[in-house]
Amino acid sequence: MTHESQGDFAEFAATAWPRLVRTAHMLTGDFHEAEDLVQNTLTKVYARWRRIPRDEIDVYVRRALINNNLSRIRKKRVVHLLMPLLPETVHRVHSGHAEAVERRTALDQALATLPARQRAVMVLRYWDDLSEQDIATVLNCSLGTVKTHARRGLQALRAHPAFASDTSASGDRR
Repeated sequence: MTHESQGDFAEFAATAWPRLVRTAHMLTGDFHEAEDLVQNTLTKVYARWRRIPRDEIDVYVRRALINNNLSRIRKKRVVHLLMPLLPETVHRVHSGHAEAVERRTALDQALATLPARQRAVMVLRYWDDLSEQDIATVLNCSLGTVKTHARRGLQALRAHPAFASDTSASGDRR
């Protein structure tokens, strides 16, 4: 790889890192896993950097992030089958941010119940603010599939007990 190409990649990676970690965090539900996912994705992108058309970089990287996350989930399923109990995720409450942490925990719990591709659609649509057509391109599926995943994902999130108990609990706190 030429020095100029390496510089282009380094600039892209530095600029895209916060956005990619935010997206990965929504996909994984864990900040450390999100950073690992982005790092692995950028490593794979770097190997192909010269061959990626410049006008397709964002789509390519998002697709790679989603695909790497799907692979990560498949690997976790195998581990889950081999382990009778998985350790619980620890959520630490910081003073002054308790409500935000509670909302984030509820969202993480609800997102975790969605199938991987449905979760990807929800994250790309509502946190990365991609259009349905852009999501279809990233996921390499039809527009109808994206719409179906979005509709079902919203229904599942709205019906999730974490949100139902959150709204009833917030009314009791006065």
